[in-house]
Amino acid sequence: MTSFDLAAIGAVLLVGVPHGGLDGAVARRIGWPKGALAWMGFNLSYVLLAGLVAWIWWQWPILSLSVFLIISALHFGASDIALTESSSAEKSFMRWLPLITHGGLVCIAIPNFQAIAVQPLFTLLVGDIGAAMLINSIGMLFLPWLLCLSAYCIYALIYPVWRQPLLNLGILLLLVWWLSPLISFAAYFCLWHSRSHMLRIWRSLKEEEERQRSFIETVVYTLLAWASALVFVLMSEGALTTVLIQITFIGLAALTVPHMLLVDLADKLKKSHG
Repeated sequence: MTSFDLAAIGAVLLVGVPHGGLDGAVARRIGWPKGALAWMGFNLSYVLLAGLVAWIWWQWPILSLSVFLIISALHFGASDIALTESSSAEKSFMRWLPLITHGGLVCIAIPNFQAIAVQPLFTLLVGDIGAAMLINSIGMLFLPWLLCLSAYCIYALIYPVWRQPLLNLGILLLLVWWLSPLISFAAYFCLWHSRSHMLRIWRSLKEEEERQRSFIETVVYTLLAWASALVFVLMSEGALTTVLIQITFIGLAALTVPHMLLVDLADKLKKSHG
């Protein structure tokens, strides 16, 4: 890996990961009880679920990476179109089209535009055979995804509210085609996904007391995540680059599952029921 790739991994861990620190605020917003016991219960449940995901990954890495790519596509796609949906009268019509198209940026476009560079990364996570299987499987999805992208372009012509998200996607695709996979992923994850998510959640917090509590929680959760990553690196006996790749993506998978359950399931169910 180049020094730029190492910087990209550092950015994901140091800048991208903290966006999940506001999950406590999301939990309270959807009705999680207040109080010390409830707060401890939330954190314990979160950590246990993340730990379970990490354990499953070590037991069944190919299956875990496959599922992680799928749920990441859904999560990224839903996040990218969230603001447009909230302001669009057509938000319930053909929602799947922008969702799939935006969601395919990281999980389909990067592995296809940068297949040669992605395969060694997958190999570090799931081995040679698993990496080849995943690259081939994702390659089979490229044409259907391109058809969705073409349909999305037509859809945006009909509904102008989707033109800006489509333009954003086009710019991101140029970066994905031009930059190495780690750098393009870090740019998207840190500068686009994490930033927009934190801004949305922060703006939804109306009370100053809740903002202060959420800020403190975010700092504490972030420091704990960094400390856990550092302990893992120090205890690992493998090459540093291998350990960094593993801790980045297995760690993201472990944190994404409870994060998605809150943001993409519980929070949206709460909104849909008023």
